[in-house]
Amino acid sequence: MLSRQKIKGKSPEEKMKSNGFLSNITNWFRHMTFWKSVFLALVAAGLYSTVVRFLFGLGAATHLSDDFPWGLWIGFDVLCGVGLAAGGFVVASAVYVFNLDQYQAIVRPSVLTAFLGYVLVVFALLFDLGRPWNIWHPMVMWNPHSVMFEVAWCVILYTAVLALEFSPMLFERLRMHRAVHAVHKVIVPLVILGVMLSTLHQSSLGSLYLIVPEKMYPLWYSGNLPFFFFISAVAVGPAMVTIESFISSRAFHREIEMPILSKLGKVSAVALAIYLVLKIEDILNYHLAPYLSTFNLEGVLYWVEILGGVVLPMVLLVIPKVRESKRGLFYTALLIVSGFVLNRMDVSITSIERYYSQFGVNYFPSWMEISVTLMIVAVGFGTFAWAAKNLAVFPKEVHAEAPAHAESYEVVVLEDNAQLKSAHTFGMEAK
Repeated sequence: MLSRQKIKGKSPEEKMKSNGFLSNITNWFRHMTFWKSVFLALVAAGLYSTVVRFLFGLGAATHLSDDFPWGLWIGFDVLCGVGLAAGGFVVASAVYVFNLDQYQAIVRPSVLTAFLGYVLVVFALLFDLGRPWNIWHPMVMWNPHSVMFEVAWCVILYTAVLALEFSPMLFERLRMHRAVHAVHKVIVPLVILGVMLSTLHQSSLGSLYLIVPEKMYPLWYSGNLPFFFFISAVAVGPAMVTIESFISSRAFHREIEMPILSKLGKVSAVALAIYLVLKIEDILNYHLAPYLSTFNLEGVLYWVEILGGVVLPMVLLVIPKVRESKRGLFYTALLIVSGFVLNRMDVSITSIERYYSQFGVNYFPSWMEISVTLMIVAVGFGTFAWAAKNLAVFPKEVHAEAPAHAESYEVVVLEDNAQLKSAHTFGMEAK
């Protein structure tokens, strides 16, 4: 009786505290901010478009047609989504395959970003497929001669690999220490498998467009498309890790790993240089100079893509002051990501639209297509924020790397104590 009376006598605030989930939701709305309002607006618009798309079909929600079946949901949600998640295999391979332990602090955020990216790519595919309930068909209906079949299987397998790489964060939260230990035992083979799968499907996404040479604008069609897609993914992966680190450092008030990110900038610079050399080779081999001097829409977009997304960030990353500056590195990473997104959109939409325009077919995404894409991006950011708050994504303490030219200090031993003699000097030189 006393316990019931105590429960009945609780104030509304005390009852709210007794329900953790309801309390978290109430606190989330109580501390409403501008970005939370934007998140809610994007999700609400996307959910409305989702209902329209799945109740009334693609024709009611999109500007796609039988003549132009691939639009924003393939160009951005899939081609860009898969590429922007490349930081996972770049950083994981550096740590677990090449034993570069200095990147250990950013492995978990990179793996989480990659895992969320691939899960959202699969989710986005459900919107684009005419019959989304048939998404499981590649698992049982084999067509090894199809590039799309190979991409589907690589994405399925790599998503499973990323889930296993991500699992220790969840197992630690659930205090499943044996499961954590078991995953750590097989982490190196998992990472190697992930690198192989990523190499396959990152390049195969470019192979999808090799079969339409007559439809693509010459500036983007090339026999090197698989290499372009893979190398650009290697370049944009570290850039995405940099952007994620900067945003999370401000959102969660944590120290940013500048020495690590500066080294990742060098990786992007080298990858961009290789990409640029291959592009120049293409211009010479395919005799594209006349198209470069034609400043139509395609020509302007190509110049913006190459100069703004490849040449400029490559030059900036070579400059030590830019690479070691927080703002300089962040804005350079934004340039790389922007150039990458522009390239994928040009390949998937711009390069093909001119061919169909001669038949009176034009494409521009409807507001519902845009709202679904923005909703998926917002859900990705929101899920990452939740995981960062509730799982051990970031190291508890991030220490700045010691300066290269540290001063040496003389330590005077006052007592002849064995413990003092064996103590660490923490960077001070004992004389």
